[in-house]
Amino acid sequence: MTSGQPLLFSQNASDSLSLDAPPPLKRGSFSCLCRTGSVSSSHVSSTFSDLDDAQSHFVDAKNESLSRRKLSWDVASIGERDLGRNLYESECTFPTTRFQSAESQFFQHVLSECHSQPAQSVSAFSGHHMEHDKSSDLLSRSALEISSGPSMYIPTDTASSSRREKLNHQRTRRKSWANEDILSSEENARFIHINDPRRTNDKYEFTGNEIRTSKYTVITFLPKNLFIQFHRVAYIYFLVIAALNQLPPLAVFGRTVSLFPLLFVLFVTAIKDGYEDWRRHRSDRKENNREAKVLQGARFYSKEWKKIRVGEILKIHADETIPCDMVLLRSSDPSGIAYVQTMNLDGESNLKTRYARQETASTDYESEHVTGLIRCEQPNRNIYEFTANMEFGGQRIPLGQSNIVLRGCQLKNTDWIIGVVVYAGQETKAMLNSAISPSKRSKLEGYMNRETLWLSVFLFVMCAVVAFGMGLWLERHMDRLDTLPFYRRKYFTKGQENGKRYNYYGLPLEIFFSFLSSVIVFQIMIPISLYISMELVRLGQSYFMIGDTRMYDCSSDSRFQCRSLNINEDLGQIRYVFCDKTGTLTENKMEFRKASIHGQNYGNSSYLADQQMQDTSEGRPGKGGIADTISRQRWKPKTVVKVDPELVALLHKELVGEERIAAHEFFLTLAACNTVIPIKTGKRLSTDLSFGEFYEEPVVIDYQGESPDEQALVCAASAYGYTLMERTSGHIVIDIHGEEQRLDVLGLHEFDSVRKRMSVVVRFPDDSVKVLVKGADSSIFNILAEVTDQREDQSTGIRCATQNHLNEYSLQGLRTLVLASRDLSEMELEEWFQSYQEASTSLTERSAKLRQTASLIECNLNLLGATGIEDRLQDGVPEAIESLRQAGIKVWVLTGDKQETAISIGLSCKLLTHHMQQIIINGSSEEECKNLLADAKANYGIKPQGCRSKNSKWKKNIDSDQTEVENPNDYVTPGSTFPKTGLHLRYSFDTEDLPEQYGAKVASTMNQQLALIIDGNSLVYILEKDLQPELFDLAVSCRVVLCCRVAPLQKAGVVDLIKSRTNDMTLAIGDGANDVSMIQMADVGVGICGQEGRQAVMASDFAMGQFRFLKRLLLVHGHWNYQRVGYLVLYNFYRNAVFVMMLFWYILCTAFSTTSALTDWSSVFYSVIYTSVPTIVVGILDKDLSHRTLLRYPKLYGAGHRQESYNMRLFWLTMIDTLWQSLVLFYVPLFAYRNSTIDIWSMGSLWTIAVVVLVNVHLAMDIQRWILITHIALWGSIVITYICLVVLDSIPDFPNYWTIYHLALFPTYWLNILLITVLALLPRFLLKVLQQMFWPSDIQIARENEILKRRHLGVKSDEATSSRQWGAQW
Repeated sequence: MTSGQPLLFSQNASDSLSLDAPPPLKRGSFSCLCRTGSVSSSHVSSTFSDLDDAQSHFVDAKNESLSRRKLSWDVASIGERDLGRNLYESECTFPTTRFQSAESQFFQHVLSECHSQPAQSVSAFSGHHMEHDKSSDLLSRSALEISSGPSMYIPTDTASSSRREKLNHQRTRRKSWANEDILSSEENARFIHINDPRRTNDKYEFTGNEIRTSKYTVITFLPKNLFIQFHRVAYIYFLVIAALNQLPPLAVFGRTVSLFPLLFVLFVTAIKDGYEDWRRHRSDRKENNREAKVLQGARFYSKEWKKIRVGEILKIHADETIPCDMVLLRSSDPSGIAYVQTMNLDGESNLKTRYARQETASTDYESEHVTGLIRCEQPNRNIYEFTANMEFGGQRIPLGQSNIVLRGCQLKNTDWIIGVVVYAGQETKAMLNSAISPSKRSKLEGYMNRETLWLSVFLFVMCAVVAFGMGLWLERHMDRLDTLPFYRRKYFTKGQENGKRYNYYGLPLEIFFSFLSSVIVFQIMIPISLYISMELVRLGQSYFMIGDTRMYDCSSDSRFQCRSLNINEDLGQIRYVFCDKTGTLTENKMEFRKASIHGQNYGNSSYLADQQMQDTSEGRPGKGGIADTISRQRWKPKTVVKVDPELVALLHKELVGEERIAAHEFFLTLAACNTVIPIKTGKRLSTDLSFGEFYEEPVVIDYQGESPDEQALVCAASAYGYTLMERTSGHIVIDIHGEEQRLDVLGLHEFDSVRKRMSVVVRFPDDSVKVLVKGADSSIFNILAEVTDQREDQSTGIRCATQNHLNEYSLQGLRTLVLASRDLSEMELEEWFQSYQEASTSLTERSAKLRQTASLIECNLNLLGATGIEDRLQDGVPEAIESLRQAGIKVWVLTGDKQETAISIGLSCKLLTHHMQQIIINGSSEEECKNLLADAKANYGIKPQGCRSKNSKWKKNIDSDQTEVENPNDYVTPGSTFPKTGLHLRYSFDTEDLPEQYGAKVASTMNQQLALIIDGNSLVYILEKDLQPELFDLAVSCRVVLCCRVAPLQKAGVVDLIKSRTNDMTLAIGDGANDVSMIQMADVGVGICGQEGRQAVMASDFAMGQFRFLKRLLLVHGHWNYQRVGYLVLYNFYRNAVFVMMLFWYILCTAFSTTSALTDWSSVFYSVIYTSVPTIVVGILDKDLSHRTLLRYPKLYGAGHRQESYNMRLFWLTMIDTLWQSLVLFYVPLFAYRNSTIDIWSMGSLWTIAVVVLVNVHLAMDIQRWILITHIALWGSIVITYICLVVLDSIPDFPNYWTIYHLALFPTYWLNILLITVLALLPRFLLKVLQQMFWPSDIQIARENEILKRRHLGVKSDEATSSRQWGAQW
């Protein structure tokens, strides 16, 4: 969804085209300084009230207007914003405690650049050139393209002849552009002839509507499935082994037996894949055979979905699913409105509104022969944009995203709709978006491959030893080969074979064949069963994570989801958490709190709101004054909104005075400038029993919108008496204090990430026309009207007051929005309308042309005021963040919100504290950012993070929170003991022991905690290769990092900054589509099931309902999974290695002959049946600590950071232990039976059962949690081994026939098994005892603490003491 979205995007309008009447220059525009200059500007978008879920584009714009084929973008540059502020900020006072450059320096810098520097574009991050994807506007969540409807503007004849002449000249030029646009897009356009599918499909051969999600067919299943499975290198290895065993000189095992392990794995995987694909076939068949009504002749007939063709007209009824992408032509609503639910497409449950154009909404398709032509773009994956135009009834009509309904959506609250098919089958947007998110591989699995390589080296060495030894043995005994065992060249047997010579290939080939035979014998040194065991263990772990009721969110009815089974263990090694703010840390449920109107602040009083809610809850209206007025309104929003009585009183005064008019237009803008759809409920008469009166209960209106911000603003407007009652494609109806007003919508410019604002042009009943605008403060203040001399003091005062209120709202953590408006003259209206019509029908660069058109009216605005919306923190967020920090996990917040808002939220969630030293980087050029980073590093003594491989241990400790303490005395030397508790602390250090480059860092940050706050504009330059190391050095030295106003791919760039420069594990968590790139970039991606749909969930590895569940996911399940899988891998290496090395010692004692004392079936069953089940059970169910202990002491999570469960040291210790155990396993029976006449197969039976008992007892020594199923799996494995041996030894054809029965009769057999087990495990046991007594790990200390608690469970005083001691340890 985000792969095509650029981090940076630049465009130079080099080919300028002079217009006859250029728009007047505005204050704040660099055009007034230098017409030929170019200013590189960056934009970090926000949705209407500083949505942090926004995409930004960075563009270079020249003030020369239009190129020959492209309309230049109307870009509000950062420079313009800063310049605009300087024009009025001189009279405002703001707190400035920032570590940043002065804006005046930037102003002088820009002045010099205008005359000297050419336009430059900012290159994309990481040096990659990424093509712009129109799906970037996805993040604005714009819902509609409301074009002109019945209220089509028709210019009057009141303009002067000169103006008419100029307009005609401009109109002629625009027509030429339109013609060029049609001609240039003719080749790439898609032509659909309405109601003529034969003509449409015969000419263009579009795909049918049949879909296919399955991978295989009956013919392709076997070859394709095998091809996919053999992508695993281990499978190829075992295939080669099995093939070698089929050759006569190398046939060590039976040819059938050697194929069994590989065939078993392939068969099980194929059955699983086949079953999954059969389910896909069944789903496809069910989907393709569904029916829909298709217009044929003059009636609608049922037709299977798979037979629907492009160009056909369909009729869909309520609650039915849309079978293909179709342009809406008509609906049961006379105004052409239809409601669809897109949950199957993007996961969003709120209803979306789609419109039929007024030109097609009144056509009777069953009685009239309908024809027309649609030109649209080629199929693409962007579900949030559609560019097309339609020739219908002699008119050319623009079509947009609001005019198309997509496959998979459901029709709701609408009886029926009629539409024409434009995309079908695999070309629908739903099918094009069905790609699977990129797979990830766990870090531990990467280490496992490293150790597998070492095992391969061991295997090669052992095989080389056997081959070389055999060569020496053959050379020494060449003259006696006919009589010596193992290598006789003649058969000595009865029958025809007697005296027949063996095939002897000479010494070199015999050595080579011996090497290959050894590879076959020792093949399980590379454990094929480990792959299956890991998959099953991860599956079992996921099952218990999903079933964890403590991670169930009742508010959204969402359980924890495991969408990836490959990285469970990575959850136990996370070092960095990259977090979105809105909807992740906050609820994303907006509530209107503050309003600044005409320089006055409102929203400080809540008395009226409490009274209103009390009256509402009692089911009767309030009595007297404003409360009675509010309660007797005819309409009320579904959501209760707190209102300010002072503002209510102002709104009920006569419409006289500037403040009253500003308040009127303020709420009118809130009600009109949006894409929200009102849905009314029925009304009824109620009786107030207390007062004996009848009153009419207000009609409750439920506002449906794609943005929670818009819904909150419209609800607020309704609460203050400006109720949006109806919306169509051509008009809206607003109830203003009981009086309904119909406003004709002439056009709407939706919010986009470049302009960062939204505007609507409406005509009032008195025929006046206004443009109503709302947007981010950075985009509104620089397009306000110039202050005239007569009203300079008043206008400047209002702007300063509004800016101060915005700063106040941001400090309170509110999301801010600025509103403005102005009247349009007939001249301006006609100029804009003509350009709007042509831009909205363009098939190429429609968005850019609409932005240019918007600039004609989004200028010289009158400031109305600002709003403040509260987005409250989710429950448990501060506690979760504090626990993560105690666990040594750094939390970075990446948001699109304003800097002040992000800081306020950071303080609220305890991410920031007032004791932290804030380093704020707000640069406007590469050089300035470089200087700011260098100054910050110099001021705080931060050294470069070089030589990472050297002293890596120290670096790991420094990066954790252990260095970030307020008291320098908390640092103790390794091996110190707490005087109060006597508990030994291992992972601490003194700064004197640190290397020099890190000692300065710790010394400088010892007494002060650093917080880095950086904005997206600075990241534009810093994410270049030259400055990335500087940012990395500074960021990793800070306790907290806050990135504000960042774009989605900038979020991914910040994650990559850490991921590419450290070995630390990263986790990204978010809830919106703008978090998808960050989630996919991180090692682990977590999606929040929030208010912004399920795009983040669908792209994530894990999903949950609340941020607070991340604490349990990491500290509990992450720790358990890492400990289990780490031990699983080491144990599998040990289990197979001890078996192989036992065979190796045997071969050395049999003249390097590669013969085996074990039966073929015992060798195969060893890792598949005898020892596999206990490993899987322990990997799923074992727990080293309880969840209460892990949550109570978060620093126990540091065991994963230190890789205590799996590291190279443990691997080599395991291999040394394996060497000892294999020697004991082989030589104890050999010594015990040295003077006996026991045969080779009896020894093989003894070794088989002994090695199974040994590895299972080894496993039992390490199990921490004994439950019934663990006992059954472990001891049952030994029982099953005995049963299999008895069965195999009872088959007369096998050479080991009846051996087990003879051995079991003698006590020597049982004593050998006991002695082998004791001697082999004794060194391991002694080392474990010594280590736990003198060098205990944190986990072992915590486990002992749990045991003590259980023993003293009834003695509360002892338990409390133990708890206090354990708490003091941490």
